Amino acid sequence: MKSRIIPLLLAGALFATPAFAQQGPGQQKADSYRFVLVPKVVHPWFDKVNQGAQQAAAAIEAQSGSKVEIQYSAPQSASVAEQNEIIERAISTRPDGIIVDLLDPSGNRSVLEEAAEQGIPVTLFDSINPEGMSLTTVGSDFCEQANMAANRLVELLGGEGKVAIMMGVPTAPNHAERARCARATFDAHEGIEVVATGVDNDDINTAQQQASAIMQAHPDLDGWVAADAAGPVGIGQAIKEADKVGEVQLVGLDDLNQMLVLIQEGVADSSSASRPTMQGYWSVINMWQQATGALPPNHIDTGNVMITPENVESFMQ
Repeated sequence: MKSRIIPLLLAGALFATPAFAQQGPGQQKADSYRFVLVPKVVHPWFDKVNQGAQQAAAAIEAQSGSKVEIQYSAPQSASVAEQNEIIERAISTRPDGIIVDLLDPSGNRSVLEEAAEQGIPVTLFDSINPEGMSLTTVGSDFCEQANMAANRLVELLGGEGKVAIMMGVPTAPNHAERARCARATFDAHEGIEVVATGVDNDDINTAQQQASAIMQAHPDLDGWVAADAAGPVGIGQAIKEADKVGEVQLVGLDDLNQMLVLIQEGVADSSSASRPTMQGYWSVINMWQQATGALPPNHIDTGNVMITPENVESFMQ
């Protein structure tokens, strides 16, 4: 069974007393730490992850006196080869840790093994371990997040209707798992029919094009869910262009500002969010703990939340 750390309890343990800056048995304090953060691709969702990482770095510096540098290095496209090159370059610079969201666990495995051979700790966020590896993972339950969105759409449609699912990057484990779980939820309702699945590779423009084509091919489509953060933003734009606001229901994913605006405008009903800022924050905390000699947990659960018209204002920046 995976060990899980509840972030709020961990926060209390880290920051409640001045003991945060003290080193226990087997721990080593350094004057500075450098962690490399490698997302899937250039994307506003990962900007939020980086914001959380920078917040954690500032908190560690304030409490311990050690300087913490976060080097953020994003692939320009969702390319496993490009991501691996970035990780390899990071390994060559001997950082204190690497934080990465894998594009493809099997395709990324070799560079993760290289990091391990070099003695460089790795933390995964919004991802899963390659088979046979045991690295700390930070993030929410992908299936829970998808089920929250899919069940919300089923409720909006009264259990009857034709729906579509927008995939992100097919090889990405979080995207694939969300799509699988959303489909399983829809399959459990006899009145719901999945008539199409789009692939947007986590790109808003591609999602808009895919959604437009699918709605033209299925003019009686009733609703959408997505497996990635870019997908629902592109879907929302396609719904507005097709003048189908209120006719085609959209339950989005995550808390990009564009997604929040779509909820405010009534284009989307809601969004199931995985809190990317928290993922960046706790990834850095975990890396720092490992660098000081602490044993890492198997998993840090950052949870999911449903954003609705009633609470959307609290999520706006």
